[in-house]
Amino acid sequence: MKLRKLGRHGPEVSAIAFGAMSFGGFYGPTSRDESFATLDAAWESGIDFIDTSNIYGPYVSEEAIGAWQADRGKRFKIATKGGIVIGAPRGTADNSEAFLRAELEASLTRLGVDRVTLYYIPRRDWRIPIEQVTETLLKLKDEGLIGAIGYSEISPASLRLAHSVGHVDAVQSEYSLWSRLPELGMIQACAALGTAFVPFSP
Repeated sequence: MKLRKLGRHGPEVSAIAFGAMSFGGFYGPTSRDESFATLDAAWESGIDFIDTSNIYGPYVSEEAIGAWQADRGKRFKIATKGGIVIGAPRGTADNSEAFLRAELEASLTRLGVDRVTLYYIPRRDWRIPIEQVTETLLKLKDEGLIGAIGYSEISPASLRLAHSVGHVDAVQSEYSLWSRLPELGMIQACAALGTAFVPFSP
């Protein structure tokens, strides 16, 4: 498996990652045994980078990954997400420091780890400037709770605003046969700033 750096300063991860949204039942019923078998296959294929979120299930995906790691005695490099208010109307986000810290700490507990490789903010809370959100992420990074900072589905302009405060390691957006929008500016902005572009639903 080839490796890629997560941005200019980030760690090396497998070029192909595994998205664990399916563990939360998004594509139909699943089970712990199926999730374990999938993680076994990913590991055996050389995939060491896994993408999850607290909202997958909710919580089921992170719990399955944490249980697999405890059972197998192995550790993936994990990207997870926080900032969406579970149980609130769809799309409700809270990017306040208190909320993000609580969400991250709960994710770490479910995953059974002291830190995650990458922490994404998947939805913007428009009450809070992205520069302030980035300051919160930098605090969490300085405390050793996250290894790298990421955003999902933001604009090139928002990336530049966040980058004015501190380096953003990764941006995640759909990039597929159905959506080529990142070619209109995001891929170029990431290249200019040394930010990894992570495509989902390829």
